[in-house]
Amino acid sequence: MTGFWDTLFGLGDKLAAHILLAASAIALGIAIALPLAVWASRSRAVARLALGFASLVQTIPALALLALFFPILLSLRAVFGDDLPTLGFLPALLALTLYALLPILRNAVTAQTNLDPEVLEAADGVGMSAWQRLRLVEAPLAAPFIMAGIRTAAVWTIGAATLSTTIGQPSLGDPIFAGLQTQNWVLVLAGCFASAALALTADLLLGLIERGFALRKRALWLGGMIAVLLGVGAAGLAQYAPWRGNADDRIVIGAKSFSEQYILSRLIGQRLENAGYRVEYRDGLGSAVVHRAVTTGAIDISVDYTGTLWANELKREDNPGREAMYEAIVEWKERTSDARIFGRLGFENAYAFAMRSDRARALGVSSLTDLSGVAGRLTVGGDPEFFERPEWIAVRDIYGMRFAETRNFSPTFMYDALQSGEADVISAYTSDGRIAADRLTVLEDPEEALPSYDALIVLSPKASRDERLRAALEPLLGAIDVAEMRAANYAVDRTEDKRTPEQAAAELADAIGL
Repeated sequence: MTGFWDTLFGLGDKLAAHILLAASAIALGIAIALPLAVWASRSRAVARLALGFASLVQTIPALALLALFFPILLSLRAVFGDDLPTLGFLPALLALTLYALLPILRNAVTAQTNLDPEVLEAADGVGMSAWQRLRLVEAPLAAPFIMAGIRTAAVWTIGAATLSTTIGQPSLGDPIFAGLQTQNWVLVLAGCFASAALALTADLLLGLIERGFALRKRALWLGGMIAVLLGVGAAGLAQYAPWRGNADDRIVIGAKSFSEQYILSRLIGQRLENAGYRVEYRDGLGSAVVHRAVTTGAIDISVDYTGTLWANELKREDNPGREAMYEAIVEWKERTSDARIFGRLGFENAYAFAMRSDRARALGVSSLTDLSGVAGRLTVGGDPEFFERPEWIAVRDIYGMRFAETRNFSPTFMYDALQSGEADVISAYTSDGRIAADRLTVLEDPEEALPSYDALIVLSPKASRDERLRAALEPLLGAIDVAEMRAANYAVDRTEDKRTPEQAAAELADAIGL
């Protein structure tokens, strides 16, 4: 339990960021919903349109809604300029605001339309203007019902805000996603506990305000409001206090959602911290998101792979060989943007298909050609994006691969699925330590359908011009071989004597003499 409490109390920055994001989204949702509710209460057509739109938004999964704002904001840069943020707070705020609208709007419209007509007639009878009637009669009567909607919106928004990790916004989702990928259940539990505690606290304080409105007790609702404002103010102070320094002075390192990325981002971060830089991490980003983020300067550094860039960004389906591919990618990056390929780390983390050795022997499978003959009665597992990637399409088409079932797993859980029989074959990564630890058979690719995947450092336009930063990272180039990377990955992924990504990064630095 000591580890749990230490982890929980170490989430202060994530908690503060989560509070500010959720509070901003709820406040913006209130600012939009209340005037719209007044208008809707006076127009049946507006009510149908407003509630229909808010209900439609609720049918979109929160994760998809968050992700959709990245390409939307990216396209809006043509209008507002390149300084428009495409990752982090702004897209998360916009998505969560839409998500918070329905309960506030529905309760406000219902309260307004169900006010006692005789009370409204009395207000008109004493000569109140429309504004006076709204402020002195309608608002006080509707307030308890509106607060009930705000309470629901707050709980929904605080829960959905954990997903903002996937678009680069720090939140309590960071430990949850990192813990799921590395099977560090203390991290998952701490993140869930903190998020649940925050939601319950918010519901309690907003319930106090609701009760104060219902009982017409000024001290009750005012006390609740002051407590809410103090909490949000404390979070703002924690995030933006002068002693935290200028955000422009920080180096932001992005990472995709698997153990190797967490380790390498920490390895780079530790090098930069030793060189005097202040470092932040944006974990859990998708392949397309992380590349566009570093290209546009939303993050400063990422680790990517030649095969991923070749297929996803250059839209190439041929395989010219390892060196030719790397040189083409460097030239393409220099030609199309101010971001730069800094260099290769020395190892390759390629996609490969792996099976349990006993299962492969029983089926007589040692290559993808063999696999295609029995695929019709097997289940294949892949990471969440694999079956939409060009690499899978190439393998499927070249080998005529048709499996009985395809299933998505997180990168770490793919190996558990293979061992438990939930999958017969998985799309493994050649630098994973569990390939050797689980004695898996990696299937040969005689048609070379899968390209090479050299790990490389990508620098944003700003970072690529920083000579001190480049000098700090120079010793990493060509320094890591695949055996050392496998050992570091396995240290994080194994179930016993686990290492955190920070610990594994430090051990990897020692292993390569840095």
